[in-house]
Amino acid sequence: MEHIRIMNHIADVSYYVEPGTELDNEAYDRATSVYLPDRVLPMLPEHISNVLCSLRPNEDKFTFSAIFQINEQGSVKQYWIGRTVIHSNRRYAYEEAQKIIETGEGDYPEEILLLHKIAQNLRTERFKKGAINFSSQEVRFKLDEEGIPVGIEIKESKEANQLIEELMLLANRTVAGFVQKKKVNNVDIPFPYRVHDAPNEDKLAVFAAFASRFGHKFNLNDPDKIADSFNKMLADVQGKPEQHVLEQLGIRTMAKAIYTTDNIGHYGLGFDNYCHFTSPIRRYPDVMVHRIVQQCIDDNVKIDKKMEAKCRHCSDQERKAMEAERAANKYKQVEYMRKFIGDVFDAVISGVSSFGFWAETIDQKCEGLVGLEDIALALKDEFAFLENDYALVGLHSGKRFRIGDRVKIQVLAANLEKRQIDFGYVTEEGNTAKKAPAKGAKKQKTEEKATTKRKKK
Repeated sequence: MEHIRIMNHIADVSYYVEPGTELDNEAYDRATSVYLPDRVLPMLPEHISNVLCSLRPNEDKFTFSAIFQINEQGSVKQYWIGRTVIHSNRRYAYEEAQKIIETGEGDYPEEILLLHKIAQNLRTERFKKGAINFSSQEVRFKLDEEGIPVGIEIKESKEANQLIEELMLLANRTVAGFVQKKKVNNVDIPFPYRVHDAPNEDKLAVFAAFASRFGHKFNLNDPDKIADSFNKMLADVQGKPEQHVLEQLGIRTMAKAIYTTDNIGHYGLGFDNYCHFTSPIRRYPDVMVHRIVQQCIDDNVKIDKKMEAKCRHCSDQERKAMEAERAANKYKQVEYMRKFIGDVFDAVISGVSSFGFWAETIDQKCEGLVGLEDIALALKDEFAFLENDYALVGLHSGKRFRIGDRVKIQVLAANLEKRQIDFGYVTEEGNTAKKAPAKGAKKQKTEEKATTKRKKK
Protein backbone atom coordinates (compact mmCIF):
# COMPACT_ATOMS: atom_id res chain seq x y z
CA MET A 1 0.00 0.00 0.00
CA GLU A 2 1.45 3.33 -1.10
CA HIS A 3 2.26 5.87 1.61
CA ILE A 4 2.23 9.63 1.26
CA ARG A 5 4.47 12.04 3.14
CA ILE A 6 2.58 14.82 4.90
CA MET A 7 4.59 17.53 6.65
CA ASN A 8 2.99 19.66 9.36
CA HIS A 9 5.23 22.70 9.82
CA ILE A 10 4.59 24.92 12.85
CA ALA A 11 6.36 28.23 13.52
CA ASP A 12 9.31 27.68 15.90
CA VAL A 13 8.40 30.36 18.42
CA SER A 14 10.65 28.79 21.08
CA TYR A 15 13.68 29.66 18.90
CA TYR A 16 12.96 33.37 19.40
CA VAL A 17 11.35 33.30 22.85
CA GLU A 18 13.94 31.98 25.31
CA PRO A 19 12.99 30.81 28.82
CA GLY A 20 13.35 33.33 31.62
CA THR A 21 13.57 36.43 29.42
CA GLU A 22 11.24 39.40 29.85
CA LEU A 23 9.62 38.46 26.55
CA ASP A 24 8.98 34.93 27.82
CA ASN A 25 7.66 36.16 31.18
CA GLU A 26 5.21 38.51 29.48
CA ALA A 27 4.03 35.78 27.09
CA TYR A 28 3.50 33.43 30.05
CA ASP A 29 1.56 36.07 32.01
CA ARG A 30 -0.77 36.60 29.05
CA ALA A 31 -0.79 32.86 28.16
CA THR A 32 -3.06 33.43 25.17
CA SER A 33 -4.04 35.94 22.53
CA VAL A 34 -7.49 37.49 22.95
CA TYR A 35 -9.66 37.88 19.85
CA LEU A 36 -12.21 40.70 20.05
CA PRO A 37 -14.53 41.72 17.19
CA ASP A 38 -12.53 44.85 16.37
CA ARG A 39 -9.00 43.99 17.51
CA VAL A 40 -6.58 41.32 18.70
CA LEU A 41 -4.68 41.50 21.99
CA PRO A 42 -1.68 39.34 21.04
CA MET A 43 0.34 37.11 23.33
CA LEU A 44 3.54 38.04 21.48
CA PRO A 45 4.77 41.28 19.85
CA GLU A 46 3.46 41.86 16.35
CA HIS A 47 6.90 41.60 14.71
CA ILE A 48 7.33 38.05 16.05
CA SER A 49 3.74 37.02 15.27
CA ASN A 50 3.36 38.57 11.83
CA VAL A 51 6.92 38.65 10.48
CA LEU A 52 9.51 36.35 12.09
CA CYS A 53 7.09 33.50 12.85
CA SER A 54 4.61 33.99 10.04
CA LEU A 55 5.10 31.20 7.51
CA ARG A 56 4.92 33.57 4.56
CA PRO A 57 5.62 32.19 1.08
CA ASN A 58 9.02 32.64 -0.59
CA GLU A 59 10.86 33.14 2.73
CA ASP A 60 13.06 30.82 4.80
CA LYS A 61 11.38 30.12 8.15
CA PHE A 62 12.37 28.24 11.30
CA THR A 63 9.76 25.60 12.08
CA PHE A 64 8.99 22.70 14.39
CA SER A 65 7.62 19.85 12.30
CA ALA A 66 5.67 16.63 12.59
CA ILE A 67 6.21 14.61 9.41
CA PHE A 68 4.09 11.54 8.65
CA GLN A 69 4.25 8.57 6.32
CA ILE A 70 0.53 7.91 5.90
CA ASN A 71 -1.79 6.10 3.50
CA GLU A 72 -5.03 7.36 1.96
CA GLN A 73 -7.07 5.69 4.70
CA GLY A 74 -5.27 7.79 7.32
CA SER A 75 -3.15 5.00 8.79
CA VAL A 76 0.26 6.31 9.94
CA LYS A 77 3.19 4.02 9.12
CA GLN A 78 5.84 6.16 10.82
CA TYR A 79 6.47 9.73 11.91
CA TRP A 80 9.33 12.12 12.65
CA ILE A 81 9.28 15.15 14.97
CA GLY A 82 11.97 17.83 14.98
CA ARG A 83 13.17 21.29 14.09
CA THR A 84 13.33 22.26 10.43
CA VAL A 85 13.74 25.18 8.05
CA ILE A 86 11.12 25.54 5.31
CA HIS A 87 10.66 27.69 2.22
CA SER A 88 7.05 27.56 1.03
CA ASN A 89 5.93 28.82 -2.36
CA ARG A 90 2.13 29.06 -1.93
CA ARG A 91 -0.31 30.24 0.73
CA TYR A 92 -4.00 29.37 0.44
CA ALA A 93 -7.00 31.09 1.97
CA TYR A 94 -9.61 28.63 3.19
CA GLU A 95 -11.94 29.85 0.45
CA GLU A 96 -9.35 29.03 -2.24
CA ALA A 97 -8.79 25.52 -0.92
CA GLN A 98 -12.56 24.98 -0.58
CA LYS A 99 -13.08 25.95 -4.21
CA ILE A 100 -10.47 23.39 -5.31
CA ILE A 101 -12.15 20.70 -3.19
CA GLU A 102 -15.53 21.54 -4.74
CA THR A 103 -14.43 22.01 -8.38
CA GLY A 104 -11.07 20.26 -8.74
CA GLU A 105 -9.70 23.43 -10.35
CA GLY A 106 -6.88 25.68 -9.13
CA ASP A 107 -3.22 25.41 -8.07
CA TYR A 108 -2.08 21.86 -7.15
CA PRO A 109 -5.56 20.30 -7.25
CA GLU A 110 -4.26 16.70 -7.03
CA GLU A 111 -2.38 17.45 -3.80
CA ILE A 112 -5.30 19.35 -2.23
CA LEU A 113 -7.81 16.64 -3.15
CA LEU A 114 -5.51 13.91 -1.78
CA LEU A 115 -5.12 15.79 1.51
CA HIS A 116 -8.89 16.25 1.59
CA LYS A 117 -9.46 12.51 1.16
CA ILE A 118 -6.99 11.64 3.92
CA ALA A 119 -8.48 14.25 6.26
CA GLN A 120 -12.02 12.95 5.75
CA ASN A 121 -10.85 9.39 6.45
CA LEU A 122 -9.11 10.57 9.64
CA ARG A 123 -12.32 12.36 10.61
CA THR A 124 -14.52 9.32 9.99
CA GLU A 125 -12.19 7.08 12.00
CA ARG A 126 -12.12 9.59 14.85
CA PHE A 127 -15.90 9.56 15.17
CA LYS A 128 -15.94 5.77 15.03
CA LYS A 129 -13.62 5.77 18.05
CA GLY A 130 -15.88 7.99 20.16
CA ALA A 131 -15.18 11.60 19.17
CA ILE A 132 -18.15 13.97 19.36
CA ASN A 133 -18.97 16.08 16.32
CA PHE A 134 -19.55 19.51 17.88
CA SER A 135 -19.19 22.17 15.20
CA SER A 136 -21.15 25.22 16.32
CA GLN A 137 -21.56 28.24 14.08
CA GLU A 138 -19.20 31.19 14.43
CA VAL A 139 -20.74 34.65 14.31
CA ARG A 140 -18.60 37.51 13.02
CA PHE A 141 -19.46 41.16 12.73
CA LYS A 142 -18.83 43.26 9.65
CA LEU A 143 -17.47 46.57 10.95
CA ASP A 144 -17.28 49.95 9.27
CA GLU A 145 -14.18 52.15 9.46
CA GLU A 146 -15.30 53.45 12.86
CA GLY A 147 -15.68 49.95 14.27
CA ILE A 148 -19.49 50.06 14.26
CA PRO A 149 -21.15 46.76 13.23
CA VAL A 150 -22.99 47.06 9.92
CA GLY A 151 -23.68 43.39 9.28
CA ILE A 152 -23.24 39.85 10.54
CA GLU A 153 -21.59 36.82 8.92
CA ILE A 154 -22.26 33.23 9.97
CA LYS A 155 -19.10 31.15 9.49
CA GLU A 156 -19.51 27.39 9.22
CA SER A 157 -16.83 24.73 9.14
CA LYS A 158 -16.38 23.42 5.59
CA GLU A 159 -14.15 20.70 4.14
CA ALA A 160 -11.14 23.04 3.82
CA ASN A 161 -11.40 23.88 7.54
CA GLN A 162 -11.75 20.18 8.35
CA LEU A 163 -8.65 19.38 6.26
CA ILE A 164 -6.47 21.64 8.42
CA GLU A 165 -8.26 20.63 11.62
CA GLU A 166 -7.67 16.90 11.14
CA LEU A 167 -3.99 17.30 10.27
CA MET A 168 -3.49 19.57 13.30
CA LEU A 169 -5.25 17.03 15.53
CA LEU A 170 -3.00 14.31 14.12
CA ALA A 171 0.10 16.34 14.98
CA ASN A 172 -1.16 17.25 18.47
CA ARG A 173 -2.01 13.70 19.52
CA THR A 174 1.17 12.27 17.98
CA VAL A 175 3.35 14.74 19.89
CA ALA A 176 1.48 14.00 23.13
CA GLY A 177 1.90 10.26 22.57
CA PHE A 178 5.61 10.74 21.85
CA VAL A 179 6.19 12.51 25.19
CA GLN A 180 3.88 10.19 27.12
CA LYS A 181 6.13 7.23 26.31
CA LYS A 182 9.22 9.00 27.63
CA LYS A 183 10.33 8.50 31.24
CA VAL A 184 12.99 10.05 33.48
CA ASN A 185 14.13 7.58 36.15
CA ASN A 186 10.95 5.60 35.40
CA VAL A 187 8.80 8.66 36.18
CA ASP A 188 6.45 10.43 33.75
CA ILE A 189 7.65 13.78 32.42
CA PRO A 190 5.57 16.75 33.71
CA PHE A 191 3.88 17.87 30.50
CA PRO A 192 0.97 20.23 29.65
CA TYR A 193 -1.56 17.74 28.31
CA ARG A 194 -4.86 19.09 27.00
CA VAL A 195 -7.49 16.93 28.70
CA HIS A 196 -11.27 16.70 28.64
CA ASP A 197 -13.19 14.68 31.22
CA ALA A 198 -16.35 12.65 30.61
CA PRO A 199 -19.65 14.52 31.16
CA ASN A 200 -21.13 14.85 34.62
CA GLU A 201 -23.81 12.14 34.96
CA ASP A 202 -26.41 14.43 36.54
CA LYS A 203 -25.99 17.17 33.92
CA LEU A 204 -26.10 14.57 31.18
CA ALA A 205 -29.33 13.02 32.48
CA VAL A 206 -31.02 16.46 32.55
CA PHE A 207 -29.84 17.24 29.01
CA ALA A 208 -30.92 13.81 27.69
CA ALA A 209 -34.39 14.33 29.16
CA PHE A 210 -34.61 17.75 27.50
CA ALA A 211 -33.35 16.46 24.12
CA SER A 212 -35.93 13.65 24.23
CA ARG A 213 -38.70 16.28 23.91
CA PHE A 214 -37.40 16.96 20.41
CA GLY A 215 -37.35 13.24 19.60
CA HIS A 216 -33.66 12.57 20.35
CA LYS A 217 -32.94 9.43 22.37
CA PHE A 218 -29.77 9.07 24.45
CA ASN A 219 -28.11 5.83 25.52
CA LEU A 220 -26.29 6.66 28.76
CA ASN A 221 -24.93 3.15 29.48
CA ASP A 222 -21.27 3.88 28.68
CA PRO A 223 -19.05 6.66 27.24
CA ASP A 224 -19.06 5.24 23.70
CA LYS A 225 -22.86 5.02 23.62
CA ILE A 226 -23.12 8.58 24.97
CA ALA A 227 -20.86 9.83 22.17
CA ASP A 228 -22.90 7.92 19.57
CA SER A 229 -26.11 9.48 20.93
CA PHE A 230 -24.61 12.99 20.78
CA ASN A 231 -23.43 12.51 17.20
CA LYS A 232 -26.82 11.18 16.06
CA MET A 233 -28.58 14.14 17.68
CA LEU A 234 -26.14 16.66 16.16
CA ALA A 235 -26.69 15.14 12.71
CA ASP A 236 -30.49 14.97 13.02
CA VAL A 237 -30.86 18.53 14.31
CA GLN A 238 -29.09 20.18 11.35
CA GLY A 239 -31.21 22.97 9.86
CA LYS A 240 -33.95 22.77 12.50
CA PRO A 241 -34.98 25.75 14.67
CA GLU A 242 -33.71 24.06 17.82
CA GLN A 243 -30.25 23.28 16.30
CA HIS A 244 -28.33 26.17 17.88
CA VAL A 245 -29.96 25.75 21.29
CA LEU A 246 -29.29 22.01 21.48
CA GLU A 247 -25.70 22.50 20.30
CA GLN A 248 -25.08 25.17 22.93
CA LEU A 249 -26.78 23.22 25.73
CA GLY A 250 -24.87 20.11 24.68
CA ILE A 251 -21.58 21.97 24.91
CA ARG A 252 -22.53 23.28 28.37
CA THR A 253 -23.23 19.70 29.44
CA MET A 254 -19.65 18.75 28.62
CA ALA A 255 -16.76 19.22 31.03
CA LYS A 256 -14.37 22.07 30.24
CA ALA A 257 -11.09 21.14 28.52
CA ILE A 258 -8.07 22.21 30.57
CA TYR A 259 -4.28 21.96 30.69
CA THR A 260 -2.85 19.59 33.30
CA THR A 261 -0.02 17.12 33.87
CA ASP A 262 -2.62 14.45 34.79
CA ASN A 263 -3.18 12.73 31.45
CA ILE A 264 -6.78 11.44 31.62
CA GLY A 265 -7.24 11.73 27.85
CA HIS A 266 -9.58 13.89 25.77
CA TYR A 267 -13.16 12.61 25.88
CA GLY A 268 -14.61 14.95 23.25
CA LEU A 269 -11.94 14.11 20.66
CA GLY A 270 -11.71 10.43 21.60
CA PHE A 271 -7.92 10.55 22.17
CA ASP A 272 -5.92 8.86 24.93
CA ASN A 273 -3.11 11.41 24.50
CA TYR A 274 -3.54 14.99 23.39
CA CYS A 275 -1.73 18.34 23.72
CA HIS A 276 -1.52 21.72 21.99
CA PHE A 277 1.49 21.87 19.66
CA THR A 278 0.22 23.69 16.58
CA SER A 279 -0.39 27.32 17.67
CA PRO A 280 2.61 28.63 19.67
CA ILE A 281 2.11 32.15 18.31
CA ARG A 282 -1.15 32.53 20.22
CA ARG A 283 -0.99 29.92 23.05
CA TYR A 284 1.74 29.63 25.67
CA PRO A 285 1.13 25.90 26.39
CA ASP A 286 2.26 25.19 22.81
CA VAL A 287 5.55 26.97 23.55
CA MET A 288 6.04 24.79 26.64
CA VAL A 289 5.26 21.70 24.58
CA HIS A 290 7.87 22.66 21.96
CA ARG A 291 10.55 23.07 24.62
CA ILE A 292 9.83 19.74 26.29
CA VAL A 293 9.66 17.90 22.97
CA GLN A 294 13.09 19.27 22.04
CA GLN A 295 14.45 18.15 25.41
CA CYS A 296 13.07 14.66 24.72
CA ILE A 297 14.70 14.63 21.28
CA ASP A 298 18.00 15.73 22.83
CA ASP A 299 17.58 13.18 25.65
CA ASN A 300 18.13 16.02 28.12
CA VAL A 301 14.80 16.45 29.91
CA LYS A 302 14.68 19.05 32.69
CA ILE A 303 11.93 18.16 35.16
CA ASP A 304 9.77 21.21 35.82
CA LYS A 305 8.20 20.80 39.27
CA LYS A 306 6.05 23.90 38.66
CA MET A 307 4.44 22.51 35.50
CA GLU A 308 1.04 21.81 37.09
CA ALA A 309 0.89 25.36 38.45
CA LYS A 310 1.77 26.69 34.98
CA CYS A 311 -1.01 24.54 33.49
CA ARG A 312 -3.53 26.00 35.96
CA HIS A 313 -2.40 29.53 35.09
CA CYS A 314 -2.80 28.88 31.35
CA SER A 315 -6.26 27.35 31.89
CA ASP A 316 -7.30 30.36 34.00
CA GLN A 317 -6.06 32.83 31.39
CA GLU A 318 -7.85 30.92 28.64
CA ARG A 319 -11.11 31.13 30.63
CA LYS A 320 -10.65 34.88 31.18
CA ALA A 321 -9.94 35.41 27.48
CA MET A 322 -13.13 33.53 26.54
CA GLU A 323 -15.14 35.64 28.99
CA ALA A 324 -13.68 38.83 27.49
CA GLU A 325 -14.46 37.62 23.97
CA ARG A 326 -18.07 36.80 24.95
CA ALA A 327 -18.50 40.20 26.62
CA ALA A 328 -17.10 42.00 23.55
CA ASN A 329 -19.34 40.03 21.20
CA LYS A 330 -22.35 40.86 23.37
CA TYR A 331 -21.39 44.55 23.23
CA LYS A 332 -21.31 44.41 19.43
CA GLN A 333 -24.66 42.58 19.39
CA VAL A 334 -26.22 45.42 21.39
CA GLU A 335 -24.51 48.03 19.21
CA TYR A 336 -25.84 46.31 16.09
CA MET A 337 -29.43 45.84 17.33
CA ARG A 338 -29.73 49.53 18.27
CA LYS A 339 -30.45 50.11 14.60
CA PHE A 340 -33.53 47.91 14.73
CA ILE A 341 -35.55 49.36 17.62
CA GLY A 342 -39.21 48.60 16.88
CA ASP A 343 -38.48 45.91 14.30
CA VAL A 344 -39.88 42.37 14.59
CA PHE A 345 -37.71 39.25 14.14
CA ASP A 346 -38.09 35.49 14.19
CA ALA A 347 -36.21 34.04 17.17
CA VAL A 348 -35.64 30.86 19.16
CA ILE A 349 -35.92 30.68 22.95
CA SER A 350 -32.39 30.08 24.25
CA GLY A 351 -32.99 30.21 28.01
CA VAL A 352 -35.84 30.35 30.51
CA SER A 353 -35.98 31.72 34.06
CA SER A 354 -38.46 32.85 36.68
CA PHE A 355 -38.34 36.42 35.30
CA GLY A 356 -38.79 35.70 31.59
CA PHE A 357 -37.02 34.02 28.70
CA TRP A 358 -34.05 34.78 26.49
CA ALA A 359 -34.49 34.61 22.75
CA GLU A 360 -31.90 34.59 19.98
CA THR A 361 -32.80 36.06 16.60
CA ILE A 362 -32.46 33.38 13.94
CA ASP A 363 -30.70 35.38 11.25
CA GLN A 364 -28.61 37.76 13.37
CA LYS A 365 -27.80 35.39 16.31
CA CYS A 366 -28.41 38.28 18.73
CA GLU A 367 -29.83 37.42 22.15
CA GLY A 368 -32.14 39.49 24.33
CA LEU A 369 -34.49 39.12 27.28
CA VAL A 370 -38.28 39.02 27.10
CA GLY A 371 -39.50 39.97 30.57
CA LEU A 372 -42.18 37.98 32.38
CA GLU A 373 -44.35 41.08 32.81
CA ASP A 374 -44.28 41.69 29.06
CA ILE A 375 -45.34 38.10 28.33
CA ALA A 376 -48.12 38.24 30.91
CA LEU A 377 -49.48 41.54 29.54
CA ALA A 378 -49.32 40.39 25.92
CA LEU A 379 -51.21 37.17 26.65
CA LYS A 380 -53.32 38.45 29.57
CA ASP A 381 -52.24 35.51 31.73
CA GLU A 382 -50.07 34.65 34.72
CA PHE A 383 -47.03 32.44 34.24
CA ALA A 384 -45.16 29.97 36.47
CA PHE A 385 -41.58 28.84 35.98
CA LEU A 386 -41.08 25.05 35.81
CA GLU A 387 -37.35 24.63 36.40
CA ASN A 388 -37.12 20.94 35.51
CA ASP A 389 -38.95 21.54 32.24
CA TYR A 390 -36.99 24.68 31.25
CA ALA A 391 -40.42 26.22 30.70
CA LEU A 392 -42.79 29.06 31.56
CA VAL A 393 -46.42 27.90 31.72
CA GLY A 394 -49.58 30.02 31.63
CA LEU A 395 -51.74 29.31 34.69
CA HIS A 396 -55.01 29.88 32.80
CA SER A 397 -54.16 29.29 29.12
CA GLY A 398 -51.61 26.49 29.56
CA LYS A 399 -49.41 28.34 27.04
CA ARG A 400 -45.81 27.09 27.29
CA PHE A 401 -42.53 28.77 26.47
CA ARG A 402 -39.65 26.24 26.34
CA ILE A 403 -36.03 26.33 25.24
CA GLY A 404 -35.96 25.65 21.50
CA ASP A 405 -39.43 27.07 20.80
CA ARG A 406 -39.70 29.47 17.90
CA VAL A 407 -41.18 32.91 18.71
CA LYS A 408 -41.54 36.37 17.24
CA ILE A 409 -40.00 39.25 19.15
CA GLN A 410 -39.83 43.02 18.83
CA VAL A 411 -36.68 44.95 19.70
CA LEU A 412 -37.64 47.37 22.51
CA ALA A 413 -34.29 48.70 23.76
CA ALA A 414 -30.54 48.12 23.50
CA ASN A 415 -28.40 49.37 26.41
CA LEU A 416 -24.68 49.53 25.64
CA GLU A 417 -23.59 50.24 29.22
CA LYS A 418 -25.39 47.14 30.53
CA ARG A 419 -24.68 45.12 27.35
CA GLN A 420 -28.36 44.23 27.36
CA ILE A 421 -31.05 43.90 24.69
CA ASP A 422 -34.72 44.02 25.68
CA PHE A 423 -37.21 42.19 23.49
CA GLY A 424 -40.98 42.26 23.57
CA TYR A 425 -43.09 39.19 22.89
CA VAL A 426 -45.21 39.34 19.72
CA THR A 427 -48.33 37.16 19.84
CA GLU A 428 -49.55 35.01 16.95
CA GLU A 429 -52.03 37.79 16.18
CA GLY A 430 -49.16 40.31 16.03
CA ASN A 431 -49.98 42.00 19.32
CA THR A 432 -47.38 43.29 21.79
CA ALA A 433 -47.61 44.49 25.38
CA LYS A 434 -45.30 47.44 24.74
CA LYS A 435 -44.59 49.53 21.70
CA ALA A 436 -41.04 50.54 20.90
CA PRO A 437 -40.44 54.26 20.23
CA ALA A 438 -41.11 54.88 16.56
CA LYS A 439 -37.97 56.99 16.16
CA GLY A 440 -35.84 55.04 18.62
CA ALA A 441 -33.58 53.47 16.04
CA LYS A 442 -32.83 56.74 14.32
CA LYS A 443 -32.19 58.51 17.62
CA GLN A 444 -29.85 55.79 18.88
CA LYS A 445 -27.92 55.74 15.61
CA THR A 446 -27.34 59.51 15.94
CA GLU A 447 -26.26 59.05 19.56
CA GLU A 448 -23.77 56.28 18.75
CA LYS A 449 -22.16 58.35 15.99
CA ALA A 450 -21.82 61.28 18.36
CA THR A 451 -20.33 59.00 21.02
CA THR A 452 -17.81 57.62 18.50
CA LYS A 453 -16.76 61.14 17.50
CA ARG A 454 -16.30 62.17 21.14
CA LYS A 455 -14.13 59.10 21.81
CA LYS A 456 -11.94 59.90 18.81
CA LYS A 457 -11.40 63.46 20.07
